[in-house]
Amino acid sequence: MMAERIESLKGIIVDFASLVENMIDKSIKGLTERNLKLLTSVIEEDEPNANNHEIEIEEHCVELIAQFEPKAKDLRIVLMILKMNNDLERMGDHAVNIAESSSFLIERPKVKTLFEVTKLSNETKRMLSDSINTFINEDASKAKKVCERNSIVDDLRDKILRELIENMIEDPATIERNMHLLRITKNLERIADLATNISEDTIYMVEGRVIKHHKENNSG
Repeated sequence: MMAERIESLKGIIVDFASLVENMIDKSIKGLTERNLKLLTSVIEEDEPNANNHEIEIEEHCVELIAQFEPKAKDLRIVLMILKMNNDLERMGDHAVNIAESSSFLIERPKVKTLFEVTKLSNETKRMLSDSINTFINEDASKAKKVCERNSIVDDLRDKILRELIENMIEDPATIERNMHLLRITKNLERIADLATNISEDTIYMVEGRVIKHHKENNSG
């Protein structure tokens, strides 16, 4: 019975992760395709849905702990799902921030750098998907690779930042638009950091070894 409940919890957390990944995708697609309907759906439909997922998962975890008093690895899995639940809720908030800035940008003339932002978004979504898979499959080796890929996100962030600064120097009239692109970049970076957190926690769950991400993961 305990094993079945844990497998059910894993399924729910996967659904939550898929929702968040879709929110990120729609936030960026809404920007690149200048589609306000997509962006509005992230803010008005997906965010409440994400909040409901968070509440449901937390209730399931608390109920499972109270009813079965799990020990050892079972307890570590349930506690990790609770932490992942919080991380995914924060990712959803970041996706909403992206949608809000995208809504501002699509009403104004295009600025440079969208291609690099799309690359950053794609890498971030892959990290999120892979981090969830490493947890479900309890694959510490692949979890380590997800952590290592955070450097790709850092490099893309730095490249985008340089381009945004150049844009603003060339044309000060674009400063407000470029600041919204910077906000989008920072939110994507934070999502990647949270995906890294999940992979680090998977390594701890499987190997009992603590790996600290080089960033301050709990900020923001």
